Amino acid sequence: MSTEPRIVTLPTVDYGDVTVTCPAWCIGHPNHKADDYRADILHQGPDVTLAFHGHDIGDAALVQSPFSTAEIPELCSSTPGVSISLIGRTLDPVALYDLAATLDRHADQLRDLADQLLVILGGGQ
Repeated sequence: MSTEPRIVTLPTVDYGDVTVTCPAWCIGHPNHKADDYRADILHQGPDVTLAFHGHDIGDAALVQSPFSTAEIPELCSSTPGVSISLIGRTLDPVALYDLAATLDRHADQLRDLADQLLVILGGGQ
């Protein structure tokens, strides 16, 4: 693997061809179109698939919009974040830990429901 910075040039409708240096984790710009704006340029890392019993229920990936002028994490800011398809937002580390803790709580709630279901079905105490 090369340690040299990877530089790409992407066409934009408002700035013409824009040359950017990709972060090491960026897998490219497969969704970029010539009629996108410079602010739409998005570095994206590989998707981490969130699956359950062989069904994709969501995914997550590192993202960064280097030319974003809206510093709103949910809209992909110039600061790298993690995009979570489950909630349609991009999260910083603190919010990502908060989501993980919330999912832990939801897992506890699902286990409680499973225990109740076992009782209802006569398989539990």
